[in-house]
Amino acid sequence: MKGSTQVSLSLLSTSIPSPDWSFFDLGPFRIHAYALCILAGIILATIITSRRLTRRGAEPGVVLDIILWAVPLGIVGARIYHVLTHPGDYFFEGADLLRTLYIWEGGNAIFGSLLGGAVGAYIGCRLAGIRFWTFADAVAPALLVAQATGRLGNWFNTELFGLPTTLPWGLEIPSSNPAFPLGLPADTLFHPTFLYEIIWNLLGVAVILYLERKFRLRFGQTLGAYLIWYGLGRSFFESIRIDPSEIYFGIRTNVWAAIAAIALGIVIILVQRHRHPGLEPSPYVPGREWIAPDAGVEFDDSDSESDDNNTESSEAQATSSSASRL
Repeated sequence: MKGSTQVSLSLLSTSIPSPDWSFFDLGPFRIHAYALCILAGIILATIITSRRLTRRGAEPGVVLDIILWAVPLGIVGARIYHVLTHPGDYFFEGADLLRTLYIWEGGNAIFGSLLGGAVGAYIGCRLAGIRFWTFADAVAPALLVAQATGRLGNWFNTELFGLPTTLPWGLEIPSSNPAFPLGLPADTLFHPTFLYEIIWNLLGVAVILYLERKFRLRFGQTLGAYLIWYGLGRSFFESIRIDPSEIYFGIRTNVWAAIAAIALGIVIILVQRHRHPGLEPSPYVPGREWIAPDAGVEFDDSDSESDDNNTESSEAQATSSSASRL
């Protein structure tokens, strides 16, 4: 018994503690760390996407016209997806339905955010004259940075942790936490799935940027690579989480969503590589171009049937100028 206690104390000495706070009050306002993490992720993603779009020939700052639609609809989509996939938490006799709007309590699903954000991005791209697939490629690695930053919010909320573990980097969860599994000792450690996903996402940024340059991914193919990478990681992390989730055919809802993301990513890459074997002519749709004072030939055109016939000659002309800018 004494040896067991010593092992537990040893594990706790190297484990990851839960934070002592999740919000602070600033005058009459309550600021939640979870919201700050999401906001930081949005800011970082905006900066990264803006730089990538500008390098492709877009007007500096045009990304703001797009995220004004993508971010709000992404947040709405994230919340709707979470509520619909966790109906037992919000819809029961005597339930306060206003809690479905309390996003600061956690519960913003990434997959819902991607769906809602894609709708918003499409609207924003149409209004700004930016090709949707160009924006999708520019935002793909930025999404992983934003998701990695946002996952810190789960740590502050002490939520969405994994199965019990004896690994030295196990996460400490107070036994008073409503999510703490019944019947387990108070010193039980859990897999820090938030940390696993942070590492996976940041590694994914490097992998996707490498693949983008190596295989010259365009027309949504970088987004496809993102969907495959994130889906692979999420399918594993989701399988070791112990928070309640709807189960279909023995598999958690978000694992199904991760599998769907992988499949969609593969389809996007295969279809777009077949339809657009060349490089992008411009980040703008025809007739909406913005020409920088020092603009040269950036990308060659394979966006229409007539241009497909000239792909080889156009690509040779653009390769030298585009390779160094991506």
